[in-house]
Amino acid sequence: MASETFLASFGLIGLRLVELHGIDPQRFAQQIGIDSTIVPETRTRLPAQLVDAAFAKAASLIPDPAFALRAGECWHPSYLGTVGYAWISSGSLRTALKRLERFSNILGQKASCRCEDGPDGLRFIFEHGRGDAVIGPVVADFALSLIVDMCRTNFGPSLTFESVSLRRPLPENPKPYKDYFGCPIEFGAAGDSFLLARHVADRLLPTSNHELATTFDAILSKQLLELGSGDLLTRCKAWLLQELTSGEPSEIDLARAMGLSSRTLQRKLAEYDMSYRGVLEAVRYDLAMRYLDDSTKTVTDITFLLGFSEQSAFTRAFKRWSGQAPTAYRTEQATLA
Repeated sequence: MASETFLASFGLIGLRLVELHGIDPQRFAQQIGIDSTIVPETRTRLPAQLVDAAFAKAASLIPDPAFALRAGECWHPSYLGTVGYAWISSGSLRTALKRLERFSNILGQKASCRCEDGPDGLRFIFEHGRGDAVIGPVVADFALSLIVDMCRTNFGPSLTFESVSLRRPLPENPKPYKDYFGCPIEFGAAGDSFLLARHVADRLLPTSNHELATTFDAILSKQLLELGSGDLLTRCKAWLLQELTSGEPSEIDLARAMGLSSRTLQRKLAEYDMSYRGVLEAVRYDLAMRYLDDSTKTVTDITFLLGFSEQSAFTRAFKRWSGQAPTAYRTEQATLA
C-alpha cells in the first residue's frame, strides 16, 4: 500500500550495514532518495518503498550474498525507538518477542512477525511481506540476524537456538549462516523462523525491568493507535491493551474504537481467522505472562489488571491457555531464574 511507512531511525541500521561493506552511507542514502543520514526526529517516518529500494541497491553493490547477516552488528536500542528500550527491559525472551509481535508495525508496516508455542518450544516466525520477490530472502536475513542478536544481547553469550528455518534455497556457501546462527538450519523451508527451547524462552533475563517495560508498553500502545494505518488486528490488540484495566471491553466498544460496526468488525477479524473473543484472549494471555514475571504483582492484582471480575475466572482462563495454574507457572519460573 502507498500508505505503508517505516520508522526513519530504523533505517540507520541499514546504512550502518552498507558502511560495514565499504559503501559510503551518505552517497547510498542519496541514491535511494534519502536526503540525510543525520539521526532523524524520534517519530519521523518514511515511505516503505525506500526499504525495498535500499535492499535492492545494496544487493547489487555487495558481492557477498550473505551480507545482510551482519545487521546484528549495526543496531542500537535508540534506532528502534521506544520498541528498542521496551525490548531491553523485557522479563524474558518470550515477553520480548511477544512485544516485537505486538509493536513491529511501529518499526515498519510491510513485514510482520508472530510467536507460536509448540511441543518443542517457542517459534518466532518472520514474514517479510515481499512474496517471491528477489529481495525477500535478503530482508529475511537482515531481520532474523538482527532479532537473533537482540536476543543474545538480552540473554547473554550462552544463548543457543534449537533450529533456524529459511525460505531461501540452499546457498552455494552456507557457512556464513551456520557460523552466525550456530544451530541446525533448514534451507528451502516453508517460512523464515527460529526455535527457542521453552526453558530458554522463559528464563528471567538479567536486563529485566518490569516498571520500565510497563511504561514503554503504554507509550507504544498509544503510538500504535496514532499510527492508524496499521493492520486492524494490531490496532485492536493495542486498544485492548489500554482498556483492560478498566474491566472487560465489549465487542461494541472495540468496534466503535475502530470506527466500524460490530458486524463489519466481525467480518474483518474473520479474515485473520480471529474473533473479538479470540483477540481478547490473546491479549490477556500475553499480559498474564508478563505480569506473572513481575514478583511485585499478586495473582489478585493481575486478575483485575486483566479485566477479570474474580480470581477464579482468571485461574480457569490461564489453565486453558497454558495448561497450568498461575501459581504453578510462577513456581516453575522461579526454578529457571
